[in-house]
Formats: sequence, C-alpha cells, structure tokens
Amino acid sequence: MKKNILPHLSSCLLPCLLALLPPSTLRAQEGYPITLAQAIALARTQSVDAAVALNELKTAYWEYRTFKADLLPEINLAGTLPNYNKSYSSYQLDDGSYKFVRNNTLGLSAELSVDQNIRFTGGRLSLTSSLDYIKQLGTGGQKQFMAIPVGLKFTQPIFGVNNLKWNSRIEPVRYAEAKASFITATEEVTMTAITFFFNLLLSKENLATARQNLENAGRLYEVAIAKRKMGQISENELLQLNLTALKAKAAVTEAESNLNARMFQLRAFLGLSEQEILEPVMPELVPDMTIEYNKVLNKALERNAFAQNIRRRQLEADYAVATAKGNLRSIDLFAGTGYSGQDRTLPASYRNLLDNRIVEVGIKIPVLDWGKRRGKVKVAQSNRDVVMSRIRQEQMNFNQNIFLLVGNYNNQAAQLDIANEADRIAQRRYRTSVETFLIGKISTLDLNDAQNAKDDARQKYITEMYSFWYYYYQIRSLTLWDFRENTALEADFEDVVKR
Repeated sequence: MKKNILPHLSSCLLPCLLALLPPSTLRAQEGYPITLAQAIALARTQSVDAAVALNELKTAYWEYRTFKADLLPEINLAGTLPNYNKSYSSYQLDDGSYKFVRNNTLGLSAELSVDQNIRFTGGRLSLTSSLDYIKQLGTGGQKQFMAIPVGLKFTQPIFGVNNLKWNSRIEPVRYAEAKASFITATEEVTMTAITFFFNLLLSKENLATARQNLENAGRLYEVAIAKRKMGQISENELLQLNLTALKAKAAVTEAESNLNARMFQLRAFLGLSEQEILEPVMPELVPDMTIEYNKVLNKALERNAFAQNIRRRQLEADYAVATAKGNLRSIDLFAGTGYSGQDRTLPASYRNLLDNRIVEVGIKIPVLDWGKRRGKVKVAQSNRDVVMSRIRQEQMNFNQNIFLLVGNYNNQAAQLDIANEADRIAQRRYRTSVETFLIGKISTLDLNDAQNAKDDARQKYITEMYSFWYYYYQIRSLTLWDFRENTALEADFEDVVKR
C-alpha cells in the first residue's frame, strides 16, 4: 500500500485545509488557533521551499522527457525560400584564363529528413528527400529542377562508446533520484515547519509564564509590604521581592518581542499575511512507538535519493572510463546512397533516377595523438577510484547517522515522559512554595528557585516534544516511509508536474 503525500490539490488537500482553517473564521477573529498538522499542511502547499522543490522536480521531469525524445525519430524540414543571387563570379576558359560572368538567378530549395538514433548500436540513420529549383532571370532565362527523391545515410562509431546505451542506463536512475529527492524535500519542509511551529509555541508559553510570574510577583510584593510593617520579614527580603517584580516586568516585554519575531517567522514560511494572529495549539502526547534500526536502514537504502545518487555516480564514472577507452581506437564509419535527377520541368526531374545513383562509404580513423587519448583513460580511471572511495565513506556515514537517529528517536519518548512528569511536579512545587512563603516558612531565595525550576521544566517539556516530532519526520525524510501507518510516501508525479 502506498501513501500519496501530495494528493490532488483541487480534489483532496484544499478541502481538507479549508476544513481545518476556515477563511471566514480566520479573518473575522483577531487570532486563531493553529495545530501542528495544519502548519505542516500549509507548509507543503504554500511555502517557498515547497515551490522550489516542485520546480526542481519539473526540471528533472522535462530533462527525462527530453532524453526519451532522443530515442524517437525526428522529422526536420529545411529550406531556402528564396535564394536570390545577382553578382559576378570567376569562370575559367579552355585556355586557362579567367573571366568574370554575371549571375542573375533565383533559387529555391527544400529538404525533408527523418532521423533516428539507434539505441543498440549508437549509430544514426537518416532518410532524406530534397528538391532544388533555379531560374535564370533576364532575357532568355531558363529554369532547372534537381530532385533527390530518396537518400539514405548511416553513421556508426566502431569500437567507440555507445552514448545512447549509457544514457539509457543513467537517465532513469537520475530521474528516480529526482523523484526521491522531491519527496525528501517535502519532508524537510515539514521539519522546518515543525521547528518554526515549536519556536512560536515555546515563545507563547514563555510569554504566558512571564505574565503569570509578573502577576504572582506583584501579589507577593504586596503581601511582603504588609509583612514588613508587621516585622515578619526583613528589609532585604522585601527588596528582593521588589527586584523580582521588576525582573518579571522586563521578562514580559522581552517575551512579547520574541513572540512577535517567532510569529512573523512562521507566517512568512507558511505564506500567510502579516495581519494573521497565530495561536499555536499544544500537540497531544505522542504515541508510544519503537522503530527498529534494521528496518529503517533497509527502507533508506531502498528508497532514499542517496541510494539512487550512489548508483548514478557509479554509472557516470564507468561511463567516463568507457568513453575514454572507446576513443583509443574509435573509428567512425559512414555510408550513404540515393538517387538524383534533373530537368527543366518538375515531373521530368524524377525520371531516369537509376542512371543517377549516389553511393558513398567512408571512415575516419585517428592515427597519431602523442598519447593524449591514453592519458585521458588514466585520468578517467583515477577519477572513478576517487568517486568509489568517496561513496564508501559516504555510505558508512549514512549508516552511522541512521543508527544514531533511530537511537535518539527511540530514547526520545522516554525523555518526553520524564519531562512531562517533571513539568507537573515543578508546577505543584511552585504552588506549594507560594503558599509556604505566605505563611513565612520559606525565604524568597527558595521561592525564586521554585519559580525558576517551574519555568525551566515547562521549556524542557516543549523542547523534548519538538525533538520527538523532529526525529520522527527526519526518519521519514530518510526512508520515505510512514512508520505509523506502515505505508510508503509517494506522489503522483505526472499530476504534480502539471501544477
């Protein structure tokens, strides 16, 4: 079962997005909630990164279509309409002397050719038909027709490299690499959206925390003033609470600025207007799911663009060596045959063709190049060795990165549970510390420590949740596989390139 990550915009994705984000609601409210799923959906359709990935896919698609067109016959028409010549040209007489004669002619010519590249041999076959017409202008001028009804020409490299055959092996791999890269790029757009979403969510939580801290600091300072009048706390503790209230006020201002910056960042990435006020919604707890390293590695080696990239680079290196070796003893063979006729009338120029036959056979052989071609073979072989060494190193790094990523993902669920529990405990501890401070059982230092622990625990929880989702989509981008649904990430590329 395959999972299409880019369903048809007009039939599926757009209605889903409209259901998630009703335009009338979004524009009527001062702000609107946006979930992680909504941010991802918008990023995949409206972000600049998604548009870049789509255009890169279109480029690869048309390059592949161009390659396939090279395997089909071409029909070409060339002509001169007209060729008017009024000039002087030299003419040699019987005694060897020259004189200049005046030309005053009108000529027309046309040639129709059908050219076909031959994939299995690397040769080229051309079938041509041409017609030339010339008329002498002026008094007593005559006209002539020359026709070549059919001409056949074949060109074939002997011992040389078959470029068409090698391209037939390389280009499908290159296009498969481009398709895998497009899906990977889509997942990377998702990862960027996740980063910007959680940055905004963390800024929102920090602002809420800062405002709550400011409110609590103000109340505690008021209580401390009363306690100071009754002599229950020292002047130092009163000043410490006053300083805490001032710091809380500054923290609110800083948090508001940071929230606006993060909101602008997400809006710009999602292609939303600056008037939209985003309210990120805390994602639900993530599912408890363990992913096996061997399964991730196998899917990555099978589906990732890196696997196609390795195969393409190997083929290109082998192609370069084969080309250099073929040029060592390359011989170009060409042969042609056809019939021609000429007369003053068009029908007559097509008669008696057998008396005017054209047969041509030739070869082109390199004789001496002072070792230049042999040197190119050595260069190509050395370059291939370099490519293979780099591929082996990249393969080891690729496997190692997957191993570390899977380990981080599988550990992240436990880290998230710990952070969630620590957040709840820190919140309870802070509330208890406030109550204890009010009855004079703890100092302001203990209260500030509880507040800092509460704030840090909340940030830690959001950061750990972000890491979980980022690791998960990073695995998807490497494997092009949805492990939650156990389906392949695919796209209808013929439909995508038409957008």
